[in-house]
Amino acid sequence: MILVTGGLGSIGSHTARALLDLGESVVLTAHRSTRPPEHLAGEPAGRVAVEPLDATDETAFLDIGKRHEITGIVHLAAGRFDLPDPVEYLRAESAALFNALKAAREWGVRRFSVASSIGVYVGVDETPWREDAPLPAVAPHQIHAFKKTAELFTALAGDSAGFETVSLRIGTIWGPLGLPDSPFFALPRLLSAAVRGEDPDLTPPRPPAYADDATDLCYVKDCGRAIALLMAAERLNHRVYNVSSGRPVRYGDAVAAINAAVPGADITLPEGRNPDQPQGNHLDITRLTEDTGFQPEYDVERAVSDYAAWLRRHDS
Repeated sequence: MILVTGGLGSIGSHTARALLDLGESVVLTAHRSTRPPEHLAGEPAGRVAVEPLDATDETAFLDIGKRHEITGIVHLAAGRFDLPDPVEYLRAESAALFNALKAAREWGVRRFSVASSIGVYVGVDETPWREDAPLPAVAPHQIHAFKKTAELFTALAGDSAGFETVSLRIGTIWGPLGLPDSPFFALPRLLSAAVRGEDPDLTPPRPPAYADDATDLCYVKDCGRAIALLMAAERLNHRVYNVSSGRPVRYGDAVAAINAAVPGADITLPEGRNPDQPQGNHLDITRLTEDTGFQPEYDVERAVSDYAAWLRRHDS
């Protein structure tokens, strides 16, 4: 069985769905709700198990291995990103990672994947971003600082204990169960507001959007499938992989797709680029494609249509 921490979240649950589709069974940890989403329902007994877990609790984490035979771990669980004290944030995230790594060692897993981030590339000028680019020793946000160190901690622990490690440099992800009003990029807010007939307000502190802004946009179903393929691959040639669509998406194109999918939305964006933001960049996914055969299935039009339909079904 593959353990997915944070397995009922957006990326976690879609990773679990993709693992199930590949014939794996999964154990999913959840800190709050333990009710599986609809895309994990209806599986035969024994294929999906849900374990309530505070990932910072070492004893509770290790006890999962007494109830399930875990052969691999995908560590996606994350605490609150907006904690005002970076020390508390780093303490909690590090404790959860160290518990996951200790479990991997004690359970003798084959492969351990950890969520890193596109944010580790802050300060890298090359286009597109490749995994072999030297990473500057800068961290403008506590998430960037943790993700860089998490890659190092994971590689060190895996080398010491003898299990494979994979750092997942995940791009800009959106889709079902994601934040409908993301503090990181504007598109989820624009779509959710359109579906609900609300004003797509992007006044601060919400992030702005200009027509020619571009982001490394990846639909969560593609993201989950990419992670599952990396876990299931018989052999991997690297320990760091970019996980995304491999192409930038203009906000103007995304808004055109929203207007087409949601009659009456009529969203308009300011022309040009945001003058306060650097030029957009995106992740190179050559490694991912060569080692797993991954190709994204959702372009922006298909992603918007699918996500809009999900939002309509779950509009509270």
